[in-house]
Amino acid sequence: MGEKIEPYVHRYVEETKAALSDPYLAEGVARVVPVLLEARKNDRTIYFFGNGGSASTASHFVVDIGKATIRGDGRRFRCVGLVDNVESVTAWANDLEYASVFSEQLATLARPGDVAWGISGSGNSPNVLKAMEVAKRLDLRTIGLTGMGGGRLKEMVEIPIVVPSRSMQHVEDVHLLIGHLLTAYLRDEAPASPR
Repeated sequence: MGEKIEPYVHRYVEETKAALSDPYLAEGVARVVPVLLEARKNDRTIYFFGNGGSASTASHFVVDIGKATIRGDGRRFRCVGLVDNVESVTAWANDLEYASVFSEQLATLARPGDVAWGISGSGNSPNVLKAMEVAKRLDLRTIGLTGMGGGRLKEMVEIPIVVPSRSMQHVEDVHLLIGHLLTAYLRDEAPASPR
């Protein structure tokens, strides 16, 4: 059995590496960092959201960027996971439609200058797209993390980061790595905010 598994593992790792080797990664991070630093400086909120595995990634971004980036100046990134409010998600899904679970929360919570960060492997999740429509209407900064060519999300956001892969597993692997990369950079390299 081991001889069958080893080539598969090697191929999977090589395909994931290929999805990391494109210049989009450094370019995307370079565009996102100033938006996040501006949000912290101006006490703006960063809203993360997505479905399925992307919901888990959104929650992971919240804890890592919100907690692991605290530095000596005491300033913090104000992060909210719209996927984590189960009561609101289920209420909007039940009373209106599932496509409204994030957009209705943004309509209640968000203020101009906040950041909406949608995560969708396909770039076509209706609730992520609807939330971005509301985000643009409310004058939020918008970031989209996607793959599979970017889908509609790529065209809707100010800063799209599109993983160059058609494999959902590789796309989600790289999404999580991007969160860890951003967290490490914001903790170790980004300039501290003035008080």
